[in-house]
Amino acid sequence: MPIKIPDQLPAFQTLRDEGVSVMTDSMAIRQDIRPLQIGLLNLMPNKVKTEVQIARLVGATPLQVELSLVRIGSHRAKNTSEDHLLSFYNTWDEVKHRKFDGFIITGAPVEMLDYEDVTYWDEMRAIFDWTETNVHSTLNICWGAMAAIYHFHRVPKYTLSEKAFGVYRHRILNPSSPYLLGFSDDFAVPVSRWTDVLEKDIRPDSGLEVLMTSDKTGLCLVAEKRGNRLYMFNHVEYDSTSLADEYFRDRAAGVEIGLPENYFPEDDATRLPLNRWRSHAHLLFGNWINQVYQTTEYDLDGVGLPARVLEEA
Repeated sequence: MPIKIPDQLPAFQTLRDEGVSVMTDSMAIRQDIRPLQIGLLNLMPNKVKTEVQIARLVGATPLQVELSLVRIGSHRAKNTSEDHLLSFYNTWDEVKHRKFDGFIITGAPVEMLDYEDVTYWDEMRAIFDWTETNVHSTLNICWGAMAAIYHFHRVPKYTLSEKAFGVYRHRILNPSSPYLLGFSDDFAVPVSRWTDVLEKDIRPDSGLEVLMTSDKTGLCLVAEKRGNRLYMFNHVEYDSTSLADEYFRDRAAGVEIGLPENYFPEDDATRLPLNRWRSHAHLLFGNWINQVYQTTEYDLDGVGLPARVLEEA
């Protein structure tokens, strides 16, 4: 099934050119089924690029999905035009009356700040609390994952002496998890962060289960059955050139940054990197959406009343 997004959203034509099935409102109406309602709280500076990355993965599912774009109301975006935001985004205040089958919270360029020093932290706390009653399952990514695991479990983050930056081998700790169906025993995941969360800070009674980890960069994916939450601390959604874009951007800004590890062929920054994580990105998102579909309420109004648990997770 296709993903339903606004016809004029820049991602629409990009995804269609890539062969991803997208549909218009009129096409969706002809299908007498309830599409999964997925919200995307986009905290990234380049919102258009992130829209494409997430919609590409969500749109690969065989289910019909309606993607709603959400932004923080208490923060003014500097890198995305106001026209784009007004045309395609709602603030969280404008959607908080709604229920969602799934909700994705992205990373944000604020990881070096203490959570309480982030200007929109109060709104983030309210959003995290709101997901407990208005969202069936939440997928938190990078800073969004660190912020969520801190909010719900007080797991702290630590500043790294140097940026974890590159493509690193990871392994799975629970091959029977439905989120990891089809995964190979080890696989590559892009990592780009200045902070870290540590497994030792996860309490044994927290209900958190580590699903993916790396010997070099630590925690990658944590699941929480009780809260129907996934915490992905890295960037499986990244494009082939995302790390290169960050590298050249930082160098141009005078930031001391080394080459991303295990990324450019023979560490030659003039050569195009190979994407070695694309298939696992599709698997993870597809498995998550499949779990949401199998366990969410038929009547969307029933989400959170009472909260349901992904029993198979």
